[in-house]
Amino acid sequence: MGVRRTVLAAGCSTAITALLAAGPAFATGAGPAAGNVLTLGGAGGSAVAVGDTLTSSLSPGSTVAIRTTSGGSTGITCTTSSFTATVTANPTAPGTATESLTAHTFGGCTSNIVGTTGVQSITVDNLPANTTVSSSGALVVGAGGSVRTTVKLNTILGVTTCTYNSTGINGTTSNTDNSITFANQLFSKASGPITCPSTSYFSAKYGPVKDTAQSGSPVFVN
Repeated sequence: MGVRRTVLAAGCSTAITALLAAGPAFATGAGPAAGNVLTLGGAGGSAVAVGDTLTSSLSPGSTVAIRTTSGGSTGITCTTSSFTATVTANPTAPGTATESLTAHTFGGCTSNIVGTTGVQSITVDNLPANTTVSSSGALVVGAGGSVRTTVKLNTILGVTTCTYNSTGINGTTSNTDNSITFANQLFSKASGPITCPSTSYFSAKYGPVKDTAQSGSPVFVN
């Protein structure tokens, strides 16, 4: 669903949903205040067109970490995750661009939560989700709303369903590698039995973010 200003779905779901989220509308982090907020070909390059689709998967060597405590080791780890977003506004920089996160997926997930034997799925539920990307490099998934994810965990007694909500997932973008980084973003349990942790903290790095309408050109933030 960075370096210089360092992906419900989804989570959890969406998941995360987000992550998802999703999480999850996304672009990448801040360059000089010239041209539009989102550009192609470099900072201050040609403007990304409204309606273009942006996509990204996990940065090489990265994984999704969904932990029961901030910075902890217990929780869920996913080896694959990706997002798709549509650009809905791209004003002159400095400013804030907007995107609609339409998909945020997770795969290859495992769990070391006590009482679980694996992860059946992580889904970001309430897509599309509004996303904002500012010239400062800050990105918010679920801006002005919320991100909801559903996590289905395998246990010795069968499948356990957990749902989580977040009031917004904050990320930072980098033009160095056209990435987005999320660190310890809090999701709170909305429903589920005691097997479901009361909190989940989402961390992941996505990049490079690319514009599929422009032959997969990397996206920069100004």
